[in-house]
Amino acid sequence: MALSKKLKQKARQFVESKHMLRGITVASFLESTIVPIPLEAILVPLMQARREKLWLIALMATLGCVVGALFGYALGYYLFDLLGDWVINSFSSPEQFAQIKQQMQAQGFWFVITLGIAPIPFQIAMLAAGATHYSLPLFLLATMLARSIRYFALAAVVYYAGNQAERLIKKHKSKAMITLTALILLVWWLTTLIEQ
Repeated sequence: MALSKKLKQKARQFVESKHMLRGITVASFLESTIVPIPLEAILVPLMQARREKLWLIALMATLGCVVGALFGYALGYYLFDLLGDWVINSFSSPEQFAQIKQQMQAQGFWFVITLGIAPIPFQIAMLAAGATHYSLPLFLLATMLARSIRYFALAAVVYYAGNQAERLIKKHKSKAMITLTALILLVWWLTTLIEQ
């Protein structure tokens, strides 16, 4: 009981802190690089508590993720031979990574957008992009689009649903993610048809 009370107190202090936006940026960076835990668990309650900074919170989360993606890309680009096996075994399997690498080479932009929205560890896309030397500007653009869609959609739900946002997101998260991923895949497929 005392631990729960302390955690709530710390969370309240963070919400009211002048360092809250920097904290979100750092948390987003860590979520995209090291800690594959969805940031939504922190963002939604924080957005509900600080509605006056709702869009700024979404922006800082997006920026933190983009910086994290740049870091992950650099790891894949420069250190893949050294650290690749450890990362692959930590976040996926060699077979999965081989498929991802193949997708990256064939359809990198749409692949990054899909992984950036879908509930799949984004570290895989970052490393694959770096390891295959995929275009850095296109990778960053795809990352920014994907994470903006994800975080600004959360902000929009909080904006319109208010205190009911957390409940709505929990109730419809899977359906929303599947629908959004399906839409991205459809656009990806249509783009591929047009290019042929």
